This record gives sequence, C-alpha cells and structure tokens, in this order.
Amino acid sequence: MNGEKIRISNIFPDELIVPNNPIITYIEGDGIGVDITPAMIEVVDSAVKKAYAGKKRIVWKEVYAGQKAKRLKNDYLPEETLYEIKEHVVGIKGPMETPVGGGIRSLNVALRQLLDLYSCVRPVKYLGQPSPLRHPEQVNYVIFRENTDDIYIGVEWQANTPQVKKLIEFLRKEMNVDAKKIPDDAGIGIKPASEYKTKRHVRKALRYAIKNNRRVVTVMHKGNIQKFTDGAFRNWAYEVVKEDEFKDKFVIEGEGEADGKILFNDRIADNMFQQLLTRTADYDVIVTQNLNGDYLSDEAAGMVGGLGFAPGANIGDGYAVFEATHGTAPKYAGKDMVNPGSLILSAAFMLEYIGWKEAAKLIEDGIRNTLKENIGTYDVIRELSKLGIKGYEVKCSEFAKEIIRRM
Repeated sequence: MNGEKIRISNIFPDELIVPNNPIITYIEGDGIGVDITPAMIEVVDSAVKKAYAGKKRIVWKEVYAGQKAKRLKNDYLPEETLYEIKEHVVGIKGPMETPVGGGIRSLNVALRQLLDLYSCVRPVKYLGQPSPLRHPEQVNYVIFRENTDDIYIGVEWQANTPQVKKLIEFLRKEMNVDAKKIPDDAGIGIKPASEYKTKRHVRKALRYAIKNNRRVVTVMHKGNIQKFTDGAFRNWAYEVVKEDEFKDKFVIEGEGEADGKILFNDRIADNMFQQLLTRTADYDVIVTQNLNGDYLSDEAAGMVGGLGFAPGANIGDGYAVFEATHGTAPKYAGKDMVNPGSLILSAAFMLEYIGWKEAAKLIEDGIRNTLKENIGTYDVIRELSKLGIKGYEVKCSEFAKEIIRRM
C-alpha cells in the first residue's frame, strides 16, 4: 500500500506520531455515502498536494460497515473493520443507516463504544452559507459531547415485557419508588453518569481549549432537576478545572478577572439553548453529556444553515473517527446531488487533528470562497433563493471541484 501507520505517543495519549504518508481508513457510508465520500477524498488529496507540494500524501484504505459491509461481508460491523481502524488510529466515515424502532442498534453508537471514542467533537463555524441568524459570523463553537455514558448506552426495557415488570416491581418494593412515578405500562431506560467517564471527557475539552487558544469553556447540564446525573456531571467538571494541570490556565466565573486565562462556567440546558440565539458570541467551547450534546450540536448547526456544513469527530485516547453529521438520505443516493460539505469539513478537522493545519485551512478557504460566489448544491441554492439571491447550482462532484479551484 506504500503508506505508514500513524502511532500514538507512549507518553501523551493525545499526541500522535504522523508520517508524511499516513494510511487513513475510510468507510464509504450508506445512502449518499457513494456521492459524498469520493468528493471528500478528491478535495483532501488536492489540499494536501497544494499545501505540501507533494511532500505529504494520504494513503486511503477502505474498510466496511453498514449496508456495504452486510453485502460484502455478511456483517454490518465486521471485526476486521474495528481492527483496521484501531491499527491505523485515524479514520473517517460517511453517514450510516440506523433503523428506527427495531433491527440493528446504531452502528454509530457501536463504533464509539467498541473503540472507546468517548468524546464526540462538533466544531460549528460560519463560512458564508445561508443562515437564519442576523449575525452568523458570531458562531464559532466547538461542542464536546460525552459518548459513552448517559441514556445512549442503550440499557432499556420495553413496556409490558416480563423484564420491565420485574424491574418496576423491584423499584417499588426495594427502592421505595412511588408507583405513580412509574406506571405499570412504562418502558424504562437507565441514565448513568460516572465520575471517571465525565472527568476524562472534560479533560479532553480543557486541553483542546488551551491548545487552540479558546476563550470560554461552558458546561451545559440539567443539574437543577437531574441532580445525581447531570448535577454530578457539573460538579465533577468543576473538580477537573481545579486540578493542577488546569488551575493556573482557567478562571471560574465569579471568582476573579480573566487576566489572560480561559473563563470556565456552566449553564442549565434550557437556558443554554436560548442563549446561543440571544447571546451568541458569549460561547466558545461547550461541554455536555450525550443527549444534551446531540440536541445542542444540531441547534448550533442550524444557526449557520444546517447540517450540510457541520463536521464532527469521535475521539478517544489518540484514536479518532471523523464523520458526516447528517443522515444517509437514501432517496438521493447515486444522484450526485447532495451537499458534501459536512464530510469535507470533517476531513479538514481530521487534517487539523493530525497536525496538517495548512491543508485544513486550504479546504476551509476553498469552501468560503466558493460560497462567497453563491455557488453550491441544491440545498444551498434553495436557501439563497429564499433571501432573493441568485445562486449557481452545481452537482456534488462539481462542488468539490469548485472548492479545489478556490483554495
């Protein structure tokens, strides 16, 4: 394959040793993955070539998950795919289908849990795309969503099954839970929040804020109601920021002037949602649990025009899988129509992660310059028309080429 493996530092698990020709795994994805993944690879290869004059290049290695894996390997998530991603440390994937109400459990969740990719990191930035905000340029967030705790771990029991009836009886008789709180016909899910998982997630966010010269870190929670899960998450976060590694680099809100330090604070979830709209510029790095982070990252993406330009990554101790944050849109699969921006920006985030920031910047510049000329896929043009602006519609593959021309 004529490529070398990325390695994780033995001393600092957040640091990578990256060769000039790293092997990076990719999963094409279901549905529109067949359209957006080739577009992403073309843009990344062009940016890397331009940034480093041919001295660096990515060696791509396809691995399989989802419908393509089922078709080729008779398994939605083959063991060899997990092995290859771990072996090569960094990967990227298109969207994968998650059946509603039955069938296989989410492959996205499975990948995060099996590889212990405990932080879902979602940068949200305005690049010139049509936006519902009056001042979308104020949006520049990085949302850290915990991946391995909270209700998304999938421990739940269906209503009216023998298992849930047994659990309800236990809760009433052994734990003295009022029967009015859990009716006989209830389904039940477990929401764990653990100190260990919370603190490693918060540390990753704080280290990111320091390394990238961010202004504010905000913990979002619902601790006023869920006191021993969300409330504990908040309290453990404050314990982390007071550790020796961080205490001289952060100032807690209300405890003094920033004086060159990063502000650390917390906000209750419902208040946070409206404050992103009413006090947009006050926020920067946002740290959440799993479900709250899922909601908030989509709201933030909507503030700058939607998921079409929303990158994401799932990151653990060195290991990372970058991903498109939207769905598979199967009715558009193979039609060369959809916006590849989310996956392309996820790839730019991946280049930043491996230290190739020059190539990442070229991709962002290419997208920004293309949008400045009102060139985009049908979804971008549709929003421009609502604003009375004439746009120039291009196909998915053509959008990639327009970005390359404007790097």
